[in-house]
Amino acid sequence: MSIDRKKPELLIPAGNLETFRTAVIYGADAIYIGGDMYGLRAKARNFSMEDMKEAIAFAHEHGKKVYVTANITAHNQDLEGIKKYFKELKAFGKDRPDALIISDPGVFTIAKEVVPEIEIHISTQANNTNYATYRFWHNQGATRVVSAREMSMEEIATLRDNIPKDLEIETFVHGAMCIAYSGRCLLSNYFTGRDANMGECTHSCRWKYHIVEEKRPGEYLPIEENDRGTYIFNSKDLCMIEYIPDLVNAGIDSLKVEGRMKTALYVATVARTYRKAIDDYFKDPDLYEKNKPSYLEEVSKGVNRQFTTGFFFGKPNHKDQIYDSNTYDKAYTYLGSISDERDGLYNLEQKNKFSLGEEIEVIRPNGDTIVTIVKRITDEEGNDMESCPHPKQSIFIDLGVELAQYDILRRKEIE
Repeated sequence: MSIDRKKPELLIPAGNLETFRTAVIYGADAIYIGGDMYGLRAKARNFSMEDMKEAIAFAHEHGKKVYVTANITAHNQDLEGIKKYFKELKAFGKDRPDALIISDPGVFTIAKEVVPEIEIHISTQANNTNYATYRFWHNQGATRVVSAREMSMEEIATLRDNIPKDLEIETFVHGAMCIAYSGRCLLSNYFTGRDANMGECTHSCRWKYHIVEEKRPGEYLPIEENDRGTYIFNSKDLCMIEYIPDLVNAGIDSLKVEGRMKTALYVATVARTYRKAIDDYFKDPDLYEKNKPSYLEEVSKGVNRQFTTGFFFGKPNHKDQIYDSNTYDKAYTYLGSISDERDGLYNLEQKNKFSLGEEIEVIRPNGDTIVTIVKRITDEEGNDMESCPHPKQSIFIDLGVELAQYDILRRKEIE
């Protein structure tokens, strides 16, 4: 069976060089990142200009693209700094970003003036909910528009039929959902003075709330909805891995994963699973259908708040919220990523404690997962250790199997 639509791009987030390299190696076609300023994830570690240049060079060496976020809602005092920032990106030369992700028309205008050679993608923050909006941005020179998360599959398909063929559609398909329309939220700014639209969201939607009655100050009454609890704004996470054919048939050009603040384990788990799902579908739709349960099982091993299909098949209801908790489901713990080999032992920077004799898993970019036992741990001087309790310690290990750079170690949590 042939598929008429082109294979969509898999677009993966990265918040630092470690997760960036992981995204490249584990199957991303493109990676989106933010600099120290002007993106909407100020709490992510983000990239210095030096790190950004190194990352883009690494991606280009592997045939991947890089998009840089500059999607804040800019104020007057931001404009000169944004102009300087774009000039610095321009100076990267051949390793400049492949596109800028922008929401603000003023920032868009500056980018067109300063770096006309870099493509512009319109952020979901710009509330892109109809084909007239897409046409507007195309007329301004944008090459891609990110659809609002509030659009249904049917709306996106209609949109595709009513915009120029060379204008690309990018759509979020996996990750955290925002309670506010297209992410334009004022809760954080109101409660803490940290503006979500300037990149400083405190995730106020995940907090537990109570009601205080005017004439009974200090008496906190719980907010309950049919006894389900009090986390009234806390949405489940989006997951569309079981609906790749629908996404492709709707004409989406880029499938986007949320999570610039997540670990390399999360990035590796989600990237390699979506990579396999997309490739399986284009190889043979029957193969995709056969493997579909395994895709969902694997992405569930990454931290998540349970899964929903968001707005794709109708407006969400109470089943798409989590009312009794604001915590993640965490099936696995990230232990580290292999960097190199010395005298038959493999080096990694330890992320979480593990011990001799423990059963752990090794996941690989090709999709393989190996279950094995920790046989030896040493420090950098070769001294044997029973365990590695200190985060970020450089250690060497023997797992009884041959390892390679970028192999990731994880441990299944006891239920």
